[in-house]
Amino acid sequence: MPEITRRELLIALNAAPDLSRPAAYRLAEELDRWSGAGSPPEQLAAETGVPRVQMRKALAAIETAAGIAARQTAEAERLGARIVTVDDDAGYPPGLRELSPPPPVLYIRGEMPAEPGIAIVGSRRADAYGREAADLFARTLAAAGVTVASGFAQGIDAAAHRSALAAPGGRTVAVLGCGLGVDYPRGHDRLGEEIAARGALVTEFPCGLIPRAWHFPLRNRSLAAMTAGTLVVQAALRSGSLITARHALDLGRDVWAVPGRIFDEGSLGANALIREGAHLAQHPADLLETLLPTTAAAQLALPMQPDPGPEPPPGFAGQVLAEIPPGKARLAEEVAARLDSPVDRVLAALLELELEGWVKRLPGSVYRR
Repeated sequence: MPEITRRELLIALNAAPDLSRPAAYRLAEELDRWSGAGSPPEQLAAETGVPRVQMRKALAAIETAAGIAARQTAEAERLGARIVTVDDDAGYPPGLRELSPPPPVLYIRGEMPAEPGIAIVGSRRADAYGREAADLFARTLAAAGVTVASGFAQGIDAAAHRSALAAPGGRTVAVLGCGLGVDYPRGHDRLGEEIAARGALVTEFPCGLIPRAWHFPLRNRSLAAMTAGTLVVQAALRSGSLITARHALDLGRDVWAVPGRIFDEGSLGANALIREGAHLAQHPADLLETLLPTTAAAQLALPMQPDPGPEPPPGFAGQVLAEIPPGKARLAEEVAARLDSPVDRVLAALLELELEGWVKRLPGSVYRR
């Protein structure tokens, strides 16, 4: 057999057109057992648990592995990307190693943030409510320093990417269901360029490979694994977004869902997640309280202690302020309920507190001390 490196063989297995994805995953895990053994294909197939037909294809790929790897590397470089393998200590997202099996090869264009971010996913056929919610969460989280990741699809995914890019210093990562160099979804080329400049495009599929239906569940598992949690904004009961959420739960990640109208089919999946125990997401502050301690956003948090004077304000404004603990955020309606007071009166007090520097108003009538 020709002398080839582990890296070349991993890239060749990953790019072999006739090799099934399960076989490529398994053979990458068992690389040392079969690649230089010299045993009959039937014996190697039994030892690795790979069908004999797939084993023969893998053995045949060894003959051309160096050439395949060289062509894939050159094509990735032409597209401004690089290839990392599961053997690489640097560059391979740590969260993906928790998958069994992990993707053996990744193509990355741009720079992956060191800290895990939040996956924001949802329907390709998002309505105005869904897009508005995706914008609110992605823009606010990105402004706080949390990397927003999504699947680069139409609808919620695209809204999340664009809103993260619109935030000052916002970063976003797109996990693709096709190879680099493919115009999919059609017309997203410019968005891809912007993402690569402020984050990364990531895929396990070889350059130029067009999307197939079975690619997207694999994309979803990777998206769930490389982030600290998943937010489902809008999803039907049969939705790829729910696959992402379930992978996140299996990995011990947090899952949030934005509630929707009970009459909207596109909200039934998100509502079902809440019924089954996902965190209710009414505002980005709900996620920030969990994400800030474990991400770089902790260094970029909003000011936690104003300094207008040594004494808290007197009267009703002081009572309102006391309902917002230092470093926490509260809805105006929540404060009103706690004080058993009209919302209008509470809002007037919050405006006074904001003008004096005691609190900062966030989008959606949420106030942070």
